[in-house]
Amino acid sequence: VFLGVSALIVVLAVMTGFQDGIRDRILSANPHVLILEASGRGIQDAEGVATRIRTVAGVRSASPFVVQQALFTVAGGGATGGLVRGIDLTASTARADLARHLRTGRVEDLSATAEPAVVLGRELARTLGVIPGEFVTVISPRGAMTAVGMVPKMRRFRVAGTSEVGMFEYDASLAYVPLPLAQEFAGLGDRVTGIEVRLHDPFAARAVAETLRKQLGFPYWVRDWMEMNRNLFAALQLEKTALFVIVTIIVLVAAFAIIGHLVLLVAEKRKEIGILKAMGAPSSSIAAIFLSVGMLIGIVGTAVGSLIGLLLIYVQNHYKIIRLAGDVYQIDHLPMKLTTPDFLLVVGATLLISFLATLSPARRAARLDPVEVLRYE
Repeated sequence: VFLGVSALIVVLAVMTGFQDGIRDRILSANPHVLILEASGRGIQDAEGVATRIRTVAGVRSASPFVVQQALFTVAGGGATGGLVRGIDLTASTARADLARHLRTGRVEDLSATAEPAVVLGRELARTLGVIPGEFVTVISPRGAMTAVGMVPKMRRFRVAGTSEVGMFEYDASLAYVPLPLAQEFAGLGDRVTGIEVRLHDPFAARAVAETLRKQLGFPYWVRDWMEMNRNLFAALQLEKTALFVIVTIIVLVAAFAIIGHLVLLVAEKRKEIGILKAMGAPSSSIAAIFLSVGMLIGIVGTAVGSLIGLLLIYVQNHYKIIRLAGDVYQIDHLPMKLTTPDFLLVVGATLLISFLATLSPARRAARLDPVEVLRYE
């Protein structure tokens, strides 16, 4: 029982912590609600649409953005693909989000100099082998038409700093530039790719997105972060449920051990049971004795297992003993988080299984006939 409860608590805490860790990283790197134009040509009146969005209850901020695929190259031959993301530096929320993820440089450095500047993701900068102050050349797949035909559009940027979201996929591909520069580089003119919306409560994204769909109408396409990452979180929830069922087998094995222990105890105490029943002890009292023995095993095992499981969670969260590969698992250590419903589920399931395991031996003890037991004593 002790081992089963400890294993269940740790497994559920790992799955919940892993799910919440990935969710927090996704929320820190992505908008809660995304507004796009259905045709893919971009949003024309971005500021007007953003103003309408800000009037919706629950919306904290709405700012336009531009995103485009590009090839990053450096002197010496290094090259890698990524995304150029244009952010509105006049929006306080967008500036604060970028500043929170910066590891080197300042947000002001993006627009403080006459030459174009860019903030690279930490892993992207590491792949290219550049540091702040050096230069990268960005090549757009949308070429420019010239007298000699279509030629790639190229722009030389000075690296103003590096950022780190904490998810390898984002840190290895994203580069941030001011919004007007991104519009010019992508050939969008005064249009933008879309509008990112931040909410006061990220978990109200579905309701707010539905309100925005009704208010904006066609040709705008509204998506919330839950919808965009639905497959990932559905897979994590399914895995959590499957692991709970699998690890519960440990508790079931313990239940059979309780049954075996009580059956042997009934066999050993046949004479004592016969004497008690001959003296007038009711069958319910005999059954209650063996029920209490079995439940005591379950309660003590559950209590000790809970304490050990909670201790393991505290040690891992405090000291981060188990590390993970960030490029594989998106987070750099194994997080553990035990919710109250999960804890009550473990304790309740264990005590219920322990109770059911005691019923058969207790009923067997209660049905013993004192005449049969004491006949040859």
